[in-house]
Amino acid sequence: MSIGRTLIQGAVLPVFIALSVLGGGALWLDHARFLREPLNLAKEETVLLEAGLNQTALLQHWQEQGWLRHGRDRLWLRLRQKLLGGTSHLQKGEYLLRPGETLLAVLGRMQRGDVVIHEFTIVEGWTFAQLREALARQPALDHRSAGWGSAEIMSAIGRRDLHPEGRFLPETYAYTRGMSDLDFLARAARAMDDALEQIWSDRTPNLPLNSPDEALILASIIEKETGRADERGLIAGVFIERLRRGMRLQTDPTVIYGLGESFDGNLRLRDLRTDNPYNTYRRAGLPPTPIAMPGRDALYAAVNPEGEGALYFVARGDGSHQFSSTLKEHEQAVRRYQLQ
Repeated sequence: MSIGRTLIQGAVLPVFIALSVLGGGALWLDHARFLREPLNLAKEETVLLEAGLNQTALLQHWQEQGWLRHGRDRLWLRLRQKLLGGTSHLQKGEYLLRPGETLLAVLGRMQRGDVVIHEFTIVEGWTFAQLREALARQPALDHRSAGWGSAEIMSAIGRRDLHPEGRFLPETYAYTRGMSDLDFLARAARAMDDALEQIWSDRTPNLPLNSPDEALILASIIEKETGRADERGLIAGVFIERLRRGMRLQTDPTVIYGLGESFDGNLRLRDLRTDNPYNTYRRAGLPPTPIAMPGRDALYAAVNPEGEGALYFVARGDGSHQFSSTLKEHEQAVRRYQLQ
């Protein structure tokens, strides 16, 4: 007798004995049918596996929920795992159970750790306050920073003494249940660091910007001034030219940001005349921090301006802007598109 044959017989014998005890081949065929049957689900269900939960306890819960068709299902599965091994070691996490899916398919995903993936999008132009409000509505996150101040959050993600505005890259991020909001913010901050480093290395020469941080500030203003992809570079060109000439930027979004919660949606002349660090009608140069979170396109535009000689722009009322090179042209555009 060969060694291979001995091993085969040794593996088959326990299976044969077990099947005989349970009723022989007929029951084994019934077991095979059970393995192909779908879970008793009318709709998708989400389950959360905690660390240390074993398969027996999991199946007991599913039987109580009615997801197994009868008690024998659980018995068959336990027997199969003892005889054949496989899905006894399940990875913690959140899993989706779908109607029509077999129990063994679900357990296979749990063994591999194919957990539910959640997505969250940071929207271009959001402020840090808006980002925090949106994150607080994500039930799959572990909200460790609830009630914290901005400085405490920035310190916790390794950015002590850094203003949070504009520091998180607008993108869609995938995450799994249980990730902390601090880990999420740290990830988005690293993404902004990487994006800013890349665009700064590819910038147009001789810009009146002294650092990547200044590029980030300018990009945030561009982001708030227009949502049109074809105008970002032109608006960047106006601001870059004004910075070169030492002119004030005179941009409404910075004034609105400086007003904070007191802004009621109506920007008044007295607001433009009231001095604060973000009032670019009263102060030259860039404001002290970004005013929003710029996307990659706004970042690129800030260091790769377009147009030549334009110093002014005014909204046409349809989402686009009229650009002018002289004050006279600008005043004519204001009368045409604003005062009328």
